[in-house]
Amino acid sequence: MQANTNFSNTIEMADIKKVHPAEKTVLHPRNKHRERYDFKQLIITCPELAKYVKLNEYGDESIDFANPKAVKWLNKALLKQYYSVGYWDIPSGYLCPPIPGRADYIHHIADLLGSSNGGKIPVGGKVKCMDIGVGASCVFPIIGNKEYGWTFVGSDIDATALESARKICNNNPKLANQITLSLQENPNDIFHGIMLRNEPIDITICNPPFHTSMEEAQKATLSKMSSLNHKKITTPVMNFGGQSNELWCEGGEERFVRTMIRQSKQFGSNCFWFTTQISRKSLLKSVYEALQNVSAVEVKTIEMSQGTKSSRIVAWTFLKEDQQNGWRSTRWNAF
Repeated sequence: MQANTNFSNTIEMADIKKVHPAEKTVLHPRNKHRERYDFKQLIITCPELAKYVKLNEYGDESIDFANPKAVKWLNKALLKQYYSVGYWDIPSGYLCPPIPGRADYIHHIADLLGSSNGGKIPVGGKVKCMDIGVGASCVFPIIGNKEYGWTFVGSDIDATALESARKICNNNPKLANQITLSLQENPNDIFHGIMLRNEPIDITICNPPFHTSMEEAQKATLSKMSSLNHKKITTPVMNFGGQSNELWCEGGEERFVRTMIRQSKQFGSNCFWFTTQISRKSLLKSVYEALQNVSAVEVKTIEMSQGTKSSRIVAWTFLKEDQQNGWRSTRWNAF
């Protein structure tokens, strides 16, 4: 669902053993993960997953989502089966993102580009996406390249994460020339030093740090782990991992996004759509205020949902109608 306004709103747990829905209808219609995980097929694709699959309390095949190794092997299997990624690995302790949610973001921004192109989604290697905080997993570029043929610029302030992402690309020949990875040397900059003035970017994506401190991140992890284990957990174990810069920053999600919005103004003619995920709905008022302050020409809010978790994408552009027409004719409809 998409709301087009001027600054106005628009772990997966096993179901009780009754009747499971055939599809996760809250996910995007093109998302390959709408059906329940087929663990038999995933084990054929990735035999190492087998030792983590067992019957849960409802009699369904599943994994222990509180186990970081199980989550990692599930991701390996999903990426291999659905996105033809033969090699995928991340360093211990780094963020291991849930694939269905990342895929949803990609499909929704594809629709966003299509809505700006007469309903036709721009595809192919001339369409360039910038992933702010690409991380060690490189998941957004993997999915976007496989599903739509887009090329990517991935940035990160963590050299170890970039080295991991680079290793993934180098070990998957189809990705090697499709994804450019760049270290953001100044953690206070988001676009400067990465987005080149003479290199148009069709769309940016970002899953910003959520928490305001490590203490807050650990408290949230303990709460989630207690829920998954049905008992109180006092030692945090990151089942989906995450380094400090992936999970928290000073001022949290709100400050990060407001900084991104402010800095995006400097590159307004370089990029058609800037986008970011917003986890807390309560932040939308602050985000819209920041967009008003930089005089964004158009703002859209796209609602997303995965299981019991809801979030949204906020997108903005500084291009006026004639500039958008020129962009379409030279970049999307010229091939």
